[in-house]
Amino acid sequence: MSAITETTMLAEVAAILEEHGFEGLPACVEILVNQAMLKERSQALGALPYERNDARRGYANGFKPKTVRSRLGALTFSVPQVRGDVEFYPSALEKGNRSERALKLAVAEMYITGVSTRRVTKVVEELCGLSVSSTEVSRAAALLDDELEKWRSRPLACVPHLILDARYEKVRIDGSVVSASLLVATGILPDGHRSILGVSVSLSEAEVHWREFLQQLQQRGLHGVISVTSDNHAGLNKALDAVFPGVSRQRCQCHLQQNAQAYVPKKAMREEVASDIRDIFNAPERNEADRQLRLKVEKYREKASKLAEWMEVAIPQGLTVYELPRPLQKKLRTTNGVERLNRELLRRTKVAGLFPNTDSLLRLASAILMEISEEWETGKRYVNMQ
Repeated sequence: MSAITETTMLAEVAAILEEHGFEGLPACVEILVNQAMLKERSQALGALPYERNDARRGYANGFKPKTVRSRLGALTFSVPQVRGDVEFYPSALEKGNRSERALKLAVAEMYITGVSTRRVTKVVEELCGLSVSSTEVSRAAALLDDELEKWRSRPLACVPHLILDARYEKVRIDGSVVSASLLVATGILPDGHRSILGVSVSLSEAEVHWREFLQQLQQRGLHGVISVTSDNHAGLNKALDAVFPGVSRQRCQCHLQQNAQAYVPKKAMREEVASDIRDIFNAPERNEADRQLRLKVEKYREKASKLAEWMEVAIPQGLTVYELPRPLQKKLRTTNGVERLNRELLRRTKVAGLFPNTDSLLRLASAILMEISEEWETGKRYVNMQ
């Protein structure tokens, strides 16, 4: 592309508009921006094309095409290049890049907040006249990765009480759809506020995955753990033995209630069994809970022997919460504190349906959990630690 005079340029723009009307606007914008970039390059070089002077800081080095998406559609510019001891990039395109990044971030935030790809496309088309594919939405969402990674790797401190949980989401891996495990660690801080400490995605809840997740929390500075509340899972239990040996563990009482039903021999007994287990869990102190447990075990030893055997072993795992101060007992006897997380995650992940890879699942989950954690940390205290 060669330089043209402003008079010639304006005449060319006028001719295009006269012939094509508003449909000629894209071509006019290309001409105007190309001329503006040429003028800016001359200023950066300190000399006009072919001009020789002592103030020259470099030399023109041809052009590179660049296509920019705009409200007028796709525009292709000839971006002037330079060589020598000078850095140059047209300010018009830099501003356009900032606008494009802002649009991509807006698209990413729509996706993160649970807007489907189809709806994102419709919104962007109506506002900007641009179509957005599902791939472009995913790329836009990837712009948030740096911020989310900073949150996932932020330093931790003393967290006396941990709540560990996992849920499963469908992910496509190597051409197959599998259930990936989303591991989440929540904590109650010394001041009584809650915080979401970390999140990880793995292909299972195997010991190695839980162990790596817990070790990462430690490496970030997590210490001072007094108790852990979780469901019963062999992989998690082994990981806790390795990473937090000797820490008190509370098995979720709600999950124990659900697990008990598998040992009830008759459907008609289910409500009675559930009520008896509630009596144990609602006891005012540990001695009374142990007494209630012995009574219930004897009650079912004849008519539901499998249930009685299970209760003797499993129910005490849900009673370690009595070792904690009374204000914490109700809060930490179950994993219900993370149920709101699960509901919010489900609401958002239902929109996505199937995740194309584990990175996309981790990205969406991290964005949701980061938002909720900030609300927890700055809002009302979850428990009075005094």
